[in-house]
Amino acid sequence: MRWFVFGIFLLSSVLNFLDRQVLAALAPQIMQEFNLSKGQYGDLISVFSLTYAVAAPVMGLFIDRAGLNLASTALVGLWSLAGIATGMARGFPSLLGARAALGLAESGSVPSVGKANVLLLAPREHSIGTALNQVGLTLGAILAPLAGQWIATLYGWRAAFLVTGALGFLWIPLWLIVARRHVPAVKPARSVTTSAVLRDRRFWLLLVANMAIMTIYSLWVNWTTVYLVSQHGLTQEAANHRFAWIPQIFGTLGGLFGGWLVLRGSGTDVVSARLRASLVGAILALVTGLIPYASNPDWATAGICASFFAVLIMSVNVYALPLDYFGAGPAAFAVAGLTGSYGVVQVFFSSLAGRVADHAGFGPVLLAVAPLPLIGWLLLWISAKR
Repeated sequence: MRWFVFGIFLLSSVLNFLDRQVLAALAPQIMQEFNLSKGQYGDLISVFSLTYAVAAPVMGLFIDRAGLNLASTALVGLWSLAGIATGMARGFPSLLGARAALGLAESGSVPSVGKANVLLLAPREHSIGTALNQVGLTLGAILAPLAGQWIATLYGWRAAFLVTGALGFLWIPLWLIVARRHVPAVKPARSVTTSAVLRDRRFWLLLVANMAIMTIYSLWVNWTTVYLVSQHGLTQEAANHRFAWIPQIFGTLGGLFGGWLVLRGSGTDVVSARLRASLVGAILALVTGLIPYASNPDWATAGICASFFAVLIMSVNVYALPLDYFGAGPAAFAVAGLTGSYGVVQVFFSSLAGRVADHAGFGPVLLAVAPLPLIGWLLLWISAKR
């Protein structure tokens, strides 16, 4: 039953990424209609990420104190409204406003999953729980280019945002029915306080490590369609239907593989098992630097798949480490720190990457980010030693 309840909760992750990624899937069309440069598209990602980063700690505290059931219901309702508002935008300023609101609401999604993870699953299962959340995110990311493009072709791009945003209001009653019976309403004992988390150097090392690792993640969830269109001359429809959804599948497989590596390492403590799995991902992520040399979109997509696979091996274990270090009490707040650090990466990286791509193509961007997961792994190793 606990896995069933966890699965119902993860449907919210599907909706989360569906609402978020429709913009990435339809970006070429929206950029053309509003006459936006790649730099301005990067600004849309950055404003989402800014509110995402700033609001994440507050949302983590809200989830820990209000409880998972109430908090998750409110958050899904808010981001569904923000997704609908994106489809009603009339220019660049209103697009910025809608994406800022979406970032604010969606900043609570991953901390909510962390809370559900620690309430429903055993410690060695946390990486698998995080990987299953990535399955939900991947389903949303796959549906965005496929369903989003289909709706946009039939009814226009605005309809894609209106339809996907409305789906959240179907999830809310389903979750409330299940949660009232099977998710504890009483908050767990606080073995570690929020202030103790903030004083712990391991927490801050995790944040910086996550920023290094998730730069590649940010690249592929936001720029895959734009990359294939601009670097390989595909149309938006061809890029979405033939290629853009495939890396999401490999990302999910990477997350499940990272969780499996920890489960099979039963002879070692769980933190050491996470470090070993993350090192595998960090080394494999170096393939990112080879993608600019791909001669056609097939090879480019294969490289993106390998890069995404590698970074998800690391990500599912990084997001489980706060649960290992700090326990159930401040779980949402501790995971929210990672969520916020990811938002900070996108604030600066997205606008910068867009402007570099405008002037020099994506080659310099990919070469620069390829070694970052190794730096992130080193910081994880230092945090574990502390």
